[in-house]
Amino acid sequence: MTTHRGSVASFFLRLGKKVWVRAALFTLIGIAVALVAGFVGPLLPFSVTIDLGQNAVGSLLQIIATAMLTVSTFSVTAMVTAFSSATTTATPRSTPLLITDTTSQNAVSTFVGAFTYSLVGIVALSTPYYTEQGRTILFVGTLVVIGIVVFTLLRWISHLSTFGRMADVIDRVEKAASAALEIHATSPALGAQVLRAVAAGARAVHADRVGYVTYLDVAALNRVAEERDVRIYVEATPGRVADARIPLARVSGAVDDDLTTAVRAAFRIENHRTFEQDPRFGVIALTEIGSRALSPSTNDPGTAIEVIAALQRVLTRAIAIEPDTEVRYARVFIAPAELRDLAADAFRPLARDGAPHIEVQVRLQKCLASLAASAPRHAEVFRDAARAAFERSRRDLNRTDTSTLKAAIREAWAGI
Repeated sequence: MTTHRGSVASFFLRLGKKVWVRAALFTLIGIAVALVAGFVGPLLPFSVTIDLGQNAVGSLLQIIATAMLTVSTFSVTAMVTAFSSATTTATPRSTPLLITDTTSQNAVSTFVGAFTYSLVGIVALSTPYYTEQGRTILFVGTLVVIGIVVFTLLRWISHLSTFGRMADVIDRVEKAASAALEIHATSPALGAQVLRAVAAGARAVHADRVGYVTYLDVAALNRVAEERDVRIYVEATPGRVADARIPLARVSGAVDDDLTTAVRAAFRIENHRTFEQDPRFGVIALTEIGSRALSPSTNDPGTAIEVIAALQRVLTRAIAIEPDTEVRYARVFIAPAELRDLAADAFRPLARDGAPHIEVQVRLQKCLASLAASAPRHAEVFRDAARAAFERSRRDLNRTDTSTLKAAIREAWAGI
């Protein structure tokens, strides 16, 4: 089975974002640094020794071990609290973005690595492993580790002041949504041909498990199609559920078990959606934050207005990008996500849940008018969304608020 280097790179990129991977790497570095002191000492062509007090290095290592165990426990607790807070107040879809935060991962990994370094040093000191010169090198290394720990701790304390707060969560989801949408806007069909119609007689290839498609290796599909002289029409694009109703793809040409296996291998299927290749998921996650803020139990229109502003920034950047029309994978056909669907994902829940809030409706109309002005060729999409939002709100607003909203709509849409 041939694996495209893009999917391999994606695998290692995802692996590198796992907190346990980074912690394990820092742990190995800590062990290596502690052991290198004893190994390098006798090899040096010159003598480097410092007149150390009785068990000075051991005392420092004892202090580091005790402190790092406490700080590591505190840091993990702080991270879990932030994850829980984001799940409760924002949206559970934001939790993976917090989990992959590099600052928090580096902090915890540094503390675990320093803890391991001190443990290994303490154990090695109780044996004849270190020479006098090795002890001196270990002492210098310990001072360096203390400096790194102090710097990391100060940075971690500063980071905790914003980590997991509502504004931080919105910014993270906006960044993820914007990245996915910009990739989609640049290459809507992922370099394949735009799917307009499926060839008659094309055979369906279903997934061997039910789940969300989170990654599609178009290059691998095209390579298989060229080798087998077939055409592949993708139906389960990233973000869609692959099940008995929706096949992964349809293949025009001779289909056998080997071809079916090769087509399936190009699709990554998981239990949960991810932001990686899914242009709609980030928009949905942002909208969920706004919808939850508008629930009667929360009643926070200000957060919903912030979400509308974030959606406006995300969509404005995306619709300003000129798509790349070059077809790199001629034997694969993909139907891109439609802007109308993205607009519905973004604004329909906010229009529904924000119907009784005049301030939310006014901001929503201004946002849609701005998007229509930014992309005149797509103006009708945003105009329809604005009409739908007004129809929802007029049933919940009183006469005075309705008049205010109408005046805001006339002002916002004037000249568009």
